[in-house]
Amino acid sequence: MGSNGWKTTFHVEGRKMTIYPVVAEQVPDGHYRMPAPLQTREGDREVVVHRNGSGYLVLFERATLPEATGSAWREDGSLEITGRYLAADRLTGREYRDAHLVLRSRAHGAERAVPLQWDGDEFRSVLTPAAMRTLAGDIPLASGRWDFFLRRQDLSAVAREDRLEDLTVKIEQDIVAAFPEEYEADDRRYELQAEAYDRLSLLVHSAMPDHARGPYRQKLLRTKAYPAARHEKVRPAILLDAFKGTQYSDSPRALHEELVRRGLDLEHLWVVRDDQVQVPPTATPVRMWSPQWYEALATSRYVVANNHLPDWFQKRDGQVVVQTWHGTPLKKIGHDIEAIHFADQRYLERVEKEVQNWDMLVSPNSFSTPILKRAFGFPGEMIECGYPRNDVLRRPGTEHQEREIRRRIGLPDGKRVVMYAPTWRDDQYYAPGRYKLDFRIDLEDARTRLGADHVLLVRRHPNVVDPVPGAGDGFVFDVSDYPDMADLSLITDVMITDYSSLMFDYVNTGRPILFFTYDLDHYRDTLRGFYFDFERRAPGPLVHTSEDLVSAVREIDRIQDAYAERYRWFQQEFCDLDDGFAAARLADRMLIAGGDLAPEEARAPAVGSADIRHQGRRLAPLGRDAGRGLAPQSTPAEPGAGPDRIVNALPSQPARGDAVGGQVPQDRFVEGLVV
Repeated sequence: MGSNGWKTTFHVEGRKMTIYPVVAEQVPDGHYRMPAPLQTREGDREVVVHRNGSGYLVLFERATLPEATGSAWREDGSLEITGRYLAADRLTGREYRDAHLVLRSRAHGAERAVPLQWDGDEFRSVLTPAAMRTLAGDIPLASGRWDFFLRRQDLSAVAREDRLEDLTVKIEQDIVAAFPEEYEADDRRYELQAEAYDRLSLLVHSAMPDHARGPYRQKLLRTKAYPAARHEKVRPAILLDAFKGTQYSDSPRALHEELVRRGLDLEHLWVVRDDQVQVPPTATPVRMWSPQWYEALATSRYVVANNHLPDWFQKRDGQVVVQTWHGTPLKKIGHDIEAIHFADQRYLERVEKEVQNWDMLVSPNSFSTPILKRAFGFPGEMIECGYPRNDVLRRPGTEHQEREIRRRIGLPDGKRVVMYAPTWRDDQYYAPGRYKLDFRIDLEDARTRLGADHVLLVRRHPNVVDPVPGAGDGFVFDVSDYPDMADLSLITDVMITDYSSLMFDYVNTGRPILFFTYDLDHYRDTLRGFYFDFERRAPGPLVHTSEDLVSAVREIDRIQDAYAERYRWFQQEFCDLDDGFAAARLADRMLIAGGDLAPEEARAPAVGSADIRHQGRRLAPLGRDAGRGLAPQSTPAEPGAGPDRIVNALPSQPARGDAVGGQVPQDRFVEGLVV
């Protein structure tokens, strides 16, 4: 039968008009299990005699679905749902124990797991929509509609071919009329609904106040409220924005933490979109598009962002605007892009207007300075300080932090961490700002060959909205919600990327990197183009098939040795300013420009003056040595080692002569892999 059921009709001989049978309101649905010869392997097929929302008789033949029999909002904001699953007796013991509810966003596919308690075929579940536990912290469900499902398995414990379909949670007929049930917390309204008559659904409303909702009211804020606020006094505040309000991360985070350490009398404001960012107590969240956000843009003394600012924003006297950007350019950006494939065809026009508001543009390395200045057409001051977000990768003594990050994600001990962090494709999008995930890794092959001693973390680019395939199976971990890439780089043993600027940051760790470049020709020749010969200078092999990629991970120790010279060259070219003090240098320059620091009181060491040599963490051991985990390992001295030669150290500015006479090392081969 179809998923919408079979409508029934009643025909009387000699009468032309069709009669549609109805069901009395007091009659409950009838559930009748199918006979054994007609069952599937799950044994849960049934025939349902149902009264639809219009009162007509409908028949279904389907898998037995769970039904909510009751729901209630508690004073603390938690939501209790009770229900019944008539096929609970068909579950195995393990399925019965592992079963849980899943909330799934209808807009972008994100999922939130909610445990349940069984009592026979009845269940009970409690969730707090205003504070759901995620890798980004305890944050509310995103605005939009969330559907409820019963998942009968722990996906990490079953093979893909043995997975059972998630079951939609329906609502018992007797309580449909009681919906909707509402709750409000922190200006957000949560509405538990009987959607499509009897489907359990949670509609989460935006926290935006009524006078800021909709295109017309936003236009008023932009054209009336914001210009008016620009006439108010500039206040001692700093407004920080990472990836347009979607993260607490990147260089704005590093700058914020540096300023907090200094104890300056500045109000710290952090831009958040849809309340999806957990901000530390040292900053105050400001909702993007709210009246407070417009006011903060108009009156804050410092405005710091790592992405584009609104095209209507206008810097005023007394403001200092710092653009940190978010990566060393490999792929062409700004005016260097020869053909625009973005969803936003007015991109370059917006860039030209925006850069007039920047006072400072941060350069992560000497290579980037002329490119950023030219590509953005930036007429202001270039700050060659290194990337604040990379400071943590240059500091010693991060072992405790690494263990805490692994615990937060839930990674098992004794396994190497492989991360796949691709960039986005300009020509693969649903709408402006909503790009597709082009995922080409064969997860079955990767799980078979790597699953025993590796885990695979996958991090979508912030512009990408598709879910990560295979996430939650015990091998694949979706860490897209984790707020800061620097933290993830700390725990990663092998990085896989493609054309992402992440490569320039990650080599600060000294650990190996692979490039999954299945669409190299198209990306290089059609979409963006590169600023240098990526194929000859990359600090790791360019791999074009999933099979070769998995093989490279298995052979990573030998590949790392073979690539040591080119890797060192890459570090000296693209990490020449990174020494752990970039945030301090940026803070000094910004505060001097804003009048909060006298030039003679600048405290950051100049580039090249800090002793930043430290022992980089080796790859997590495999096999019988896996028990050592993340403990620092000493490296035996090699002949010639001494105060001027640090074995396996990671200097930020290696001597030019160490890079094979200043030339890029040539390709070599390791059993068929070009290295």
